[in-house]
Amino acid sequence: MRALVTGSTGFIGSHLCRSLLEKGYQVRAFQRATSSQQLISDLEVEPVIGDLTQPETIAAAMQGVDVVFHTASKVDYWRGLNGMYPVTVGGTENVLQAAIENKVQRVVYTSSVAALGIPNQDDMLMNETHSWNYRLEWWRYGHAKHMAERAVQTAVAQGLDAVIVNPSMVLGPGDVNRISGEVVVQVAKGIIKFGIPGGMNGIHVADAVCGQIAALENGKTGERYILGGENLTYLDLITRTAKIVEAAPPLANIPAGLLRPLAAPLDWLCRLTPMPFNGDILRFAGQNMFYDMQKAQRELGFRAEKSIEIALGDTYNWYRQKGIVVLGLFSALPLPEIHCTIFRKSASRP
Repeated sequence: MRALVTGSTGFIGSHLCRSLLEKGYQVRAFQRATSSQQLISDLEVEPVIGDLTQPETIAAAMQGVDVVFHTASKVDYWRGLNGMYPVTVGGTENVLQAAIENKVQRVVYTSSVAALGIPNQDDMLMNETHSWNYRLEWWRYGHAKHMAERAVQTAVAQGLDAVIVNPSMVLGPGDVNRISGEVVVQVAKGIIKFGIPGGMNGIHVADAVCGQIAALENGKTGERYILGGENLTYLDLITRTAKIVEAAPPLANIPAGLLRPLAAPLDWLCRLTPMPFNGDILRFAGQNMFYDMQKAQRELGFRAEKSIEIALGDTYNWYRQKGIVVLGLFSALPLPEIHCTIFRKSASRP
């Protein structure tokens, strides 16, 4: 089996390439000419140069491919919106069209829980039935992911076998762009002194990758699956991180009413320098972005096996190895191997 992985040199994509190779797949790594090879330099992948906004390069890369994992998108959106819709939405449409034309067996699209929007008033936990319900100008990343999912559903209606996975906040080694891991860096540097009201869900990158493969093997065509680990408050996240990196814990939460007016100025600041949070987080102050993972557990046989402490510890250890943060509690360790536990459902594949 030959698998094409877009976003192959990125955080999630590089871990996925490694895991697919371990499972015996031939991996074709789709990447831009300017992409760093840091995370996949030791892997026996077939590199293919291309660009999601150039359909002809995608079509060429997809020849002879059995399955496609589309993980690439613009993720550091708070550092500038250039390319958000052309890459995340237009790029997905290009991948799907090429998959149809090349008669690919299955596409696994890596979306995000952001595509689900924000909790409604009565929501305790959001699940896969939740629909986008937020102002697009306040959360363009989530809206772009929502629009990309609509493109997937259109392709499914045209006969493509495609599945969607929605990871939550992904943590672990290899987050070179410091997307989710920036909070670990800032806590380790002693910059974060207070918490933010509300909460989120975090998952180790190894578990997220296992979920992607489970979706390939067990997912139902056209369905979406939330890949989450633990629901926890932002204050709890920062407190646990502080314990791991041996930093002072946060003193308390700043009231949500004081934080929301700072969202726009923070968006501007994030484009100039790395920040632990972006304006979206301040707009969500007081919102519990918690998720129900029962569907993935039931239909994919998926379980998040690594705790949030392991995810934070692995993230911190990797940044420490790279000299981004100073030495602390954990000793140097290599990138962890990914061992997937997937309970196959005989009737789940259409």
